[in-house]
Amino acid sequence: MAQKTIGAGVALIALGVLVSIASDSSSATSLIPAIVGAVFVVLGLGARMRPAIAHHLMHATAALALLIILGSLGSAIGRGSTGWALFAQLGSVVIAGVYLGYAVASFRRARQARSAE
Repeated sequence: MAQKTIGAGVALIALGVLVSIASDSSSATSLIPAIVGAVFVVLGLGARMRPAIAHHLMHATAALALLIILGSLGSAIGRGSTGWALFAQLGSVVIAGVYLGYAVASFRRARQARSAE
């Protein structure tokens, strides 16, 4: 799961940088996906380096993914975003949603494996 976390982080970083460059934005808010992606990468690397606490770090990334989904959807709907802002928000929702799906499936498999023992 750590590899998927790092992959989601890299995708969020790429999204943030792409939107910032393409929109020629000087605002730091266009880099929010990249900042959150960097947190994902750090947590994924931490899970690789410290397997004893990997399950805690993966739960943290799942919670962060849920916050990304709720925040991005709330902002897109509440503000009526358009253009590059909407693209960044929907891209963040898709990346975080796919990641959250993998995380939940991983947590379920781990629970089933513990129950089988």
